[in-house]
Amino acid sequence: MGNPISARTPEADPAAADPRRWLVLAVLGSAFFIVILDGTIVYVAVPQIQVELGFTEASVQWVLSTYLLTFGGLLLFGGRLADLLGRRRIFMIGLALFTAASLLSGLAWSAEALIAFRVAQGAGAAVMAPTALSLVLVTFAEGPDRNRALGIWGGIGGVGGTAGLLLGGPITAHLGWEWIFFMNVPIGIALLVLCRALLRESRNPSLPRTFDVAGAVTVTMALVLLVYGISETPATGWASPRTWAVFAASAALMAAFLVIEPRSSAPLVPLRIFRSRRLVGGNIVLLVAGMTVDGVLFILTLYAQRVLGASAEQFGLMMAVLTVMSVVGSFAGQFVVTKRGFRPVAAAGMALIAAGSLVLAQLAVDGGLFRNVFLGLLVFGTGLGAAFVGAQIAALSGVRDEESGLAAGIADTFFTIGGALGLAVLSTVAASRTAELLGTRAVDPLTAMTQGFQSALSVAVGCALLGLLAALSLLGSQSRTKPASGEMTRTRRGHVTEYNTSRSIGR
Repeated sequence: MGNPISARTPEADPAAADPRRWLVLAVLGSAFFIVILDGTIVYVAVPQIQVELGFTEASVQWVLSTYLLTFGGLLLFGGRLADLLGRRRIFMIGLALFTAASLLSGLAWSAEALIAFRVAQGAGAAVMAPTALSLVLVTFAEGPDRNRALGIWGGIGGVGGTAGLLLGGPITAHLGWEWIFFMNVPIGIALLVLCRALLRESRNPSLPRTFDVAGAVTVTMALVLLVYGISETPATGWASPRTWAVFAASAALMAAFLVIEPRSSAPLVPLRIFRSRRLVGGNIVLLVAGMTVDGVLFILTLYAQRVLGASAEQFGLMMAVLTVMSVVGSFAGQFVVTKRGFRPVAAAGMALIAAGSLVLAQLAVDGGLFRNVFLGLLVFGTGLGAAFVGAQIAALSGVRDEESGLAAGIADTFFTIGGALGLAVLSTVAASRTAELLGTRAVDPLTAMTQGFQSALSVAVGCALLGLLAALSLLGSQSRTKPASGEMTRTRRGHVTEYNTSRSIGR
């Protein structure tokens, strides 16, 4: 099988880079693709799952929510676990768990069984996603190579998210809902074989092999409750005592986490990492990008099917526009980052997202997919790809290899929570505005619904402008950071890269 490619460091000589690093990216990107795909492909299959497994109207949403809650809650822990125990090992464990859970989900014999297997699938995904991104960081030197790799990574995310909407309908209609899970199994097995051939272990032996149990429990529960509270607001309402009780519990656990970490001998999240303005700014932009994309896609799905009467397949085909343009934006963004820095790319991306949302906000009751959606998606998709790449490169620049899993987990967590928040906010705005108009009895239901969607998309414009402000004010103009002389020393012992450093991330 040849010699496995070794994990590299940002300081490694680019000229000595093994060309097989792009094969590594292909393997890691394929794993990332199925994680993102699984977040959306289930949407189309939900009605069939409900009938065949006997879910009630109230309980069927847990097929989606359990995956989101587990995934969002464990991302931070999964990324740090990779730093401590080895990225290759943890990535393969996560991939094996995800593959096994996918098989069991397809074989689920009851509603309860499917929910349990979706929890396991979300846990596997939460380990895979940040660990894969961490492996990308230690495989590619900081600079043009890494920017190109992250541009491809952003494109994969865009393709995976919309491919689920495109493939879910035909697979469910012709093969059955089980195959949206079964399709992951051969892919997962093939990737496990390739991992053994291409990946070497990458970890920092100087880090203590102890776990910050209290920190892990508090931050994971805080994130789970936060995602749960946000996800439930469309049903319970933002002013509901239940909603605020969940948010209060999440805030209390997060406060406890902030007290625990400085006192821990081996903190899950060293709080000094947040001294980097670029890390903070990049993650804020990722949060806003997640808010806009998930919220806007949800609103457009409702508009296409409820107002225009389009089928799921027709809407999925229209989403291919978003996929293509997000890939274009990602590749163009990584090129410009190398030349001009990440601030102008992230800022331009958020400006395009705002412009695209503004175009989409002109929805009409008597409109059409091409007339009212196509042009907006062209602009929105380009901005999404550019903003994601620019913000992600900013959030991960200057990251020490031994903290790459943690930094990747933070980035994935912000984007995931942003998606849940955007979905909750925009759907609530649309529903409230629609109900207000129907209460006056001055408009017909379709007109009220369309105006509700217009209001929600106007909020998306405001969110994108806040992201633009964050990009301009928090992101520096440099596209890469250079370590000071003597800041980091490196030795190799077998397959493991060791570090001796006191450097803090970024500046």
